[in-house]
Amino acid sequence: MAAAGGPGPTCVLGIDLGTTSVKAALVTGTERGLALAQSCSRETQAHSDSPGAAAQGMEQDVQKIIKALNECLAALPQQQLQQVTHIGISGQMHGVVFWKSDKGCRWSESGPGPAFEADRVSQLVTWQDGRCSPTFLSSLPLPQSHVSLATGFGCATVFWYSKNSPDFLKAYDAAGTIQDYVVAILCDLKKPLMSVQNAASWGYFNCRNKSWNSDILKKSGFPVHLLPEVGDPGSIAGRTTCAWHGIPKGAKVGIALGDFQCSVYSCLTERTDAVLNISTSAQLTISMPLGFQPPEVPDPSSAVTYFPYFNGDYLAVAASLNGGNVLATFVGMVAQWAQELGFQVQESAIYPRIIQAALAQKHSKLSVHPTIFGERHLPELLASVSSIGASELSLGHVTRALCRGLVENLCSMFPVQHLQELGVSRILGSGSALARNEVLRQEVERIFPFPVVYGKDVDAAVGAAMVMFHSK
Repeated sequence: MAAAGGPGPTCVLGIDLGTTSVKAALVTGTERGLALAQSCSRETQAHSDSPGAAAQGMEQDVQKIIKALNECLAALPQQQLQQVTHIGISGQMHGVVFWKSDKGCRWSESGPGPAFEADRVSQLVTWQDGRCSPTFLSSLPLPQSHVSLATGFGCATVFWYSKNSPDFLKAYDAAGTIQDYVVAILCDLKKPLMSVQNAASWGYFNCRNKSWNSDILKKSGFPVHLLPEVGDPGSIAGRTTCAWHGIPKGAKVGIALGDFQCSVYSCLTERTDAVLNISTSAQLTISMPLGFQPPEVPDPSSAVTYFPYFNGDYLAVAASLNGGNVLATFVGMVAQWAQELGFQVQESAIYPRIIQAALAQKHSKLSVHPTIFGERHLPELLASVSSIGASELSLGHVTRALCRGLVENLCSMFPVQHLQELGVSRILGSGSALARNEVLRQEVERIFPFPVVYGKDVDAAVGAAMVMFHSK
């Protein structure tokens, strides 16, 4: 087996530790650019009870996440894993996991090479966790950061434990996101290393001077020894200290990245492109001009947030909580109505029929504000329907208006004029809801005055691998 960095084609392993699944992708360099050689994904099924936080808690079993990761890597071709020289890792942002730095895992021989299992590790408190109530958050000191603090953010969760269960924290001496944990284990880091991307998502981090709000946190009794060291996204965190699933010892491991940034990186090639992703939720993202700095103080009422990207750049993001989940709820409602009328109709049969019905109705005066899940900047917001006329009550009219409302909602968060001022000339459309819904695509093309290109799949694992290619 050739040592990492030796001769042979360069092959990079990209890993994404997502909310519901783990994905691994092998990306190789070819004469025509980067190519996806192999990929594999596994559902984590890691949801776990939160004894201390009751119904508000949202935790995942780290052992199950690592098990899914091991299964992914075991399914990839050994011959190609042996060629891997670099590993890029991304994952769900905001969340926090705690571990004992010298006892965070158990290594064992499994199949073609050593693998590790989680050990002396807490559960992962995810970004969806709701234990930090508005009252609790308002009791915390104001951060010096452009990001508003929210429940599910790492530092907010640590504050919650320090005030509600201080003994819990005494068992651990390291903390990070789930992707920081994996990097720390692979490189045997005594102190976790976290990218600016993940640090910003934790809260109490100043992106301008790339430092934690240590003084503010210390004064409030925050256990600052748990804060990771911070480095630039795209930099190398270390090297693998032993072979891993056939990947040679000494492979370079990148500092862990945010899954959102890696998803965008996988498809965004021009600064004048905007990425529109409509899956369960919806996001409209653009790269801000060179030299842009976010405001020093967050604006909680703003629909646009700024995410640290690469090389000091920022992404401007309008992230709506309402996307394909709204259409799924509508389909569920239609199915329930049918059932109440004594008919049994599968939801999977309803979706294509309502799309077909909407395609026959090019226009509808019906107006649907589809925000049934609220928005982060307007959490109390509910949905509404107006301009209801007797001639526009068909399923086609309602579905057309609903699809238009979803796009208009996103457009209200990031207005066309603002996009034009920032130099946007094209939209890259992606996401499962957009791919399967022609009506939604028609409304995107009608509402946004830019050419729209589809098929640019966003893939955080591939993006994490691409970052490693460009970091060498």
